[in-house]
Amino acid sequence: MTRIESYLNDTWQSGREPMIALVNPATEETLAETSTQGLDFTAALAFARDVGGPSLRALGFEGRSTLLEEMSRLLYEQRERLIEISIANGGNTRGDAKFDIDGATGALTYYSRLGSQLGTGNALWDGESEQLARSPRFHGRHLMVPLRGAAVHVGAFNFPAWGTFEKAAVALLAGVPVVSKPATSSCLLTWEMTRILVESGVLPAGSFQLVAGSAGDLLAGLGGQDTLAFTGSADTAARLRAGAGPVRESTRINIEADSLNAALLGPSVETGTTVWDAFIRAVVSEMTQKAGQKCTAIRRIIVPTSQIDNVQEALCAELAEVKVGNPALEEVRMGPLATADQLEDYRAGVASLAEQARIVFGDPTRVDTLGVPAGKGYFAAPVLLRAENALAAHEVHRREVFGPVATLLPYDGSVAEAVEIVARGGGSLVSSVFATDRDFLSSVLPELAPYNGRILAIDPKVAEVATPHGTVLPSVVHGGPGRAGGGEELGGRRGLSFYMQRSGLTGNRALIDKIV
Repeated sequence: MTRIESYLNDTWQSGREPMIALVNPATEETLAETSTQGLDFTAALAFARDVGGPSLRALGFEGRSTLLEEMSRLLYEQRERLIEISIANGGNTRGDAKFDIDGATGALTYYSRLGSQLGTGNALWDGESEQLARSPRFHGRHLMVPLRGAAVHVGAFNFPAWGTFEKAAVALLAGVPVVSKPATSSCLLTWEMTRILVESGVLPAGSFQLVAGSAGDLLAGLGGQDTLAFTGSADTAARLRAGAGPVRESTRINIEADSLNAALLGPSVETGTTVWDAFIRAVVSEMTQKAGQKCTAIRRIIVPTSQIDNVQEALCAELAEVKVGNPALEEVRMGPLATADQLEDYRAGVASLAEQARIVFGDPTRVDTLGVPAGKGYFAAPVLLRAENALAAHEVHRREVFGPVATLLPYDGSVAEAVEIVARGGGSLVSSVFATDRDFLSSVLPELAPYNGRILAIDPKVAEVATPHGTVLPSVVHGGPGRAGGGEELGGRRGLSFYMQRSGLTGNRALIDKIV
């Protein structure tokens, strides 16, 4: 039995019993156990601030760029071993596992390259210098410097690699030490990745710490120089916002929460075209990749009334080819949900949606599986629903079923109704628009922008080369308004600002210009 330890104060530490079991969601076999009972998180935060911060700032941007490059290299060298762990503990197919792990190393590499352009110091200018008085000597300019606290990262179960290290890449480049708390159920992968980095000796003292298990009182000690970045449910996010740090100390908090993302088909797209094929391919991929357990997955499929029957037929045909089962098998395209609780929520969620939309493909109570013992595993069938009145299907716009589930919604082909349907979701991480009519695209994109953190526009010229709907790029902001959490991560240099203090400097221009 593997005993997972937390990495705190630059030492591996194991908590007291009772232990929490980590299982293979395809077989329900216990893989490892962990606990954080009795661990001193107050000391860990102090170690990050007092040791980790100074050790990172001593490197400057250039040194931290080299650090991220080395971290990415070390993890990529162990990619095959990490993929096997991801398949076993995450219920991922090989493709799903690579998506998560390569997302982690890709983000580290991207921010390493960005850091190489920022110089040797720790400060950045934000904007240009501006004359503030009659004398040209008196100027003002905004300076950004690393906060002197710790970056606490609380991750979700679906991306234990990418979710951990995309957050860490930005904070570390900014010069802020990280205390990472991945979801317990899938933290075997994060733990192994941390072990690779620790054993290599690449991490500066106090720069990266791992909480493998319950967060305990970790968040109770956050102060005004600390930051908290969270990915997970809106309910948990609401509790975190009400914590002592954000409320009393103004601890910065970034939330990525529930999101009812949409795929919108333009009114002039014909069957059999490259844009049509890209649309069908995107919906099926987003429903089945990682068993639909992605914050960016398509939940609402918005289609012109004239095409909805054709779209339904095409989607059902593609979904019928999806083989569900043990993700270790090459022929399996979709693995299980991550936990027994996720399976229960999936079934309850589908039943709720089915009150306002009818199931046109799949059965939430039955799924045929390959390569697993009878009655074992947290497997769910892909389920496609269809609502006849998009604006009246209130539950579809309210409840996210975190699994292989999406709902067809008809619209009249107008920009106004398409936008109204998307907006009913209350704020999304991403929506995709597939269209051949440039006038439709140029009209609908700015109208969708207030309700989305990111919009993917697919026309005939990019239909075969664009990145997929659910791919989060480190150069583009990841987050969204309203129920999506109201936050932003990544976005290239923009991401650094969450971990840095912007300070307005006013004074002698010659003096100010010499600072950076």
